[in-house]
Amino acid sequence: MAVMRRFVGTAVACGAAAVGFAWLRSGALTLDVGIGRTVRPLGPISRHIRAPREVVFDVIAQPYLGRTPRAMESKLRVLERGSDMVLAEHFTPTGSGRVSTTVETVRFERPHRVSFRLVRGPVPHVTEAFELETVGDGTALRYTGEMGTDFWALGSAWGNRVAPVWEAAVESSLDSISAEAERRAAGDPVPK
Repeated sequence: MAVMRRFVGTAVACGAAAVGFAWLRSGALTLDVGIGRTVRPLGPISRHIRAPREVVFDVIAQPYLGRTPRAMESKLRVLERGSDMVLAEHFTPTGSGRVSTTVETVRFERPHRVSFRLVRGPVPHVTEAFELETVGDGTALRYTGEMGTDFWALGSAWGNRVAPVWEAAVESSLDSISAEAERRAAGDPVPK
């Protein structure tokens, strides 16, 4: 009987750990205890965009401050809008049909900076920024950030797993921002 209780207890603990990990990975559970916090950089990632800084800023801000385009509804949902800040959910595919949901504040400082701060997600701490600078024939967009995880080496290992997926999502966003800003600057019609 004692062996059976141990077996059941172990099975329950393993099941709870699996569910907790799945929630953590999806962003449904955020462990933010501040114990053994490890902070690592995100980026820098840079893009030269052949469009004026104001156009690039508008491309970044429009889905947040205006109406979110239907094409972006699977990636972004604005929960609350203000004049220069929003609270938004971001949906990021993480492989094998899984999607991680983050909730972030996004602050707009026209025309040079867009800042992001994580409220809920797979890690307890993320701050990020898009810095825009006019250069030559366009705009230099520079992404930088930092990601913090708790629980020393265990959290650091988790951060090392999350950061490449996070940065890949940023790279994809920057590709879309670049393409749309350059299309607008060229005066091309909206693609159908």
